This record gives sequence, structure tokens and C-alpha cells, in this order.
Amino acid sequence: MNKVRLAAFILLVVASIASAQEPARLTLIQTFEMPEVPIGPYTDHLAVDVKGHRLFTTPQARKSVQVFDLDTGKLLQNIAGFENPHSVLYREDLDQIYVTDGGAGLLKIFSGRDYHLIKSVKLLPDADSIGYDPATKYLYVTNGGEGAKLDYSLLSVVDTTKGELVGDVKVAAGSLEAMALETSSPKIYIDITDKNQVAVIDRQKRTVLQTWPVTKGKTNIAIALDEAHHRLFVGCRNTETTGVIVVFDTQTGKEMEALPIAGWVDYMVYDPATGRIYASCGSRVPNGGHLYVYHVDTEGNYKLLAKVPTAPRAKTALFVPEIRRIYVSVPHYEEEARVLVYQIQ
Repeated sequence: MNKVRLAAFILLVVASIASAQEPARLTLIQTFEMPEVPIGPYTDHLAVDVKGHRLFTTPQARKSVQVFDLDTGKLLQNIAGFENPHSVLYREDLDQIYVTDGGAGLLKIFSGRDYHLIKSVKLLPDADSIGYDPATKYLYVTNGGEGAKLDYSLLSVVDTTKGELVGDVKVAAGSLEAMALETSSPKIYIDITDKNQVAVIDRQKRTVLQTWPVTKGKTNIAIALDEAHHRLFVGCRNTETTGVIVVFDTQTGKEMEALPIAGWVDYMVYDPATGRIYASCGSRVPNGGHLYVYHVDTEGNYKLLAKVPTAPRAKTALFVPEIRRIYVSVPHYEEEARVLVYQIQ
């Protein structure tokens, strides 16, 4: 290797290292106003139609799903008729929208073309969190438990192509929350919030394989997965203002460490392209909402890159890797309901 090539190689290596170590810059570039949303404690999860340039939001106090133009923030549709909308899935190939309605105990399926109700799948009350398996097109939905006045919860399996319930996994839990699905195995990791545990479920056998105690945090409610490095990130609400991300080794089920965050985390995602963890925390105190960004290297070392102010009670968000943006949902609390759009630099 001649001197010129060597120098160019060294510069490239240095630039790569500097890029990896550079703090994450999240710039607020837009605000989508959610109209006619009454004062309410929270909004829940979001979904996106990247090709159709649509964002689906769940302003629960409005008891609707509001659809926005992903680029302009213009309201395209207000889908009414919900008791308590929680989570949304969009299937591009069918152009269909799937929404859990916790109050009605239903999974509602809508046309993405004209937004009419196609079908409802009956579940138990408190239908809430979802996980989607793109290989089988099965949607996994938490329901039952304390919200249904039962001493158990169900992880229900819905065939999204047929719009039919095909099975249930019964879990001895008062409250199931967020889940993460492995692609290399049939395992699902899911938060058992009332017991401070993580359940490992075989989605083919539809049975609980293991439960792991969460001892480094309290009230585990969010989750994210780094499947390649066998790490599970569990978001915990220790208090109203403080929380942690507990890191598990998925091969052993053992806790590795706890990363500090603010209170009321409700959404986490791991981006394998950058090795970053994004956690949306909606502390219910003035100026309490924050978006935390951690970086983890291949050796398992963690560094806090950013703590970006959002808004009080802004606990849910959505990372869209195709356009490198994060959408943070804000309820009508101190100010009008809105969605904050951050560009990842």
C-alpha cells in the first residue's frame, strides 16, 4: 500500500470512528396539529405507511384514529367509533389498517383506501399492545387481565390476511405490555408488568417457555430487541420521574445492566444500522417529556448520546428508519394535542 493510499485509509478509519462517536443530533423539523382532541391523559401508539406517505395516530381522548400526510402534516382522515384505541398496524400489500380497541375488546380492520370498517375480531377487554410476524402475517395482541377483571391475560393470534382469530396463549399475568419478536426463532419476549417479569413465549407451540425476573427496574412496560447481539432492552417506570432500561442477555436470561432514563417510558426501539436505542419518556411533570438516545457498541459498552426535550406525557413515539425520522405523540395536556417530528442528522 503506497503512502497516498495509506493516508486515505487512515482518514477513512478516523472519520468512521468520529462518526460513530458523534452525539446524535435530533432536530425538530415539523409539528402536526391533532385537531379537536379533548383534554386527556395520553395518546397511544403510531404506525406509518411509508409508500403512501401517511401517519396513523391514536388520540384516545378523541376516541379516534387520525391519519396525517407524512410530509405536510395535513389531516387526511379522522376514523371515529372507538372506545379506547391503542395500537395500529398497517399492511401495505392489502392496504388495510388494524387497530386495537381496548374498551370494546376488539381488533378493528379498516380499508386504507376509503377508511371504512371491513371487519372486527372479537377479543377480551383491554386489547392493547401488538407484535407482527411478517413471515406468517400473524398479529399478536395482548388482552384480558386486570382490565377485563381476570386473573390471567391472553396473547391472541390473529391471521391478518383472513381477519380471523386463530389461537391464544394464556399467561398467568394481570397485565401484558410491549413485546419483541425474534426472526431467527419462534420466540416472543413480552413484559409482564404486574409481576415485574419478562415472559419468553414460543409462538409456534403457543406456550410460555420461561419467565425472567426484572430486578434492576420496576414496572417494565416497553421493550426493544438487538437480535444479532442477543440483547433485550426492557424499559421500566421506576417512579413518576425516573426509569431505567434493563439490558438482558437473551441466551442466558440474565440482567446485564441498567441505563438511566426519565419516567413514564412507553416506547423503545433499537436501530441496528447505528447501534442506537431510542426511548420516549413522558414524565407527567412540567417540562418532563424527553427522548433518550443511547449507543451500544459491539462490545456491549453503552453511552448516552442525547436527551432531547419533547413534552409532558409524550410517552409514545415511532422511529421510521426509511426517512430517519422520529414521530413523538403528545396528548392535549398543557397544550393542544400534536405530533412532534424529529429529523435524525
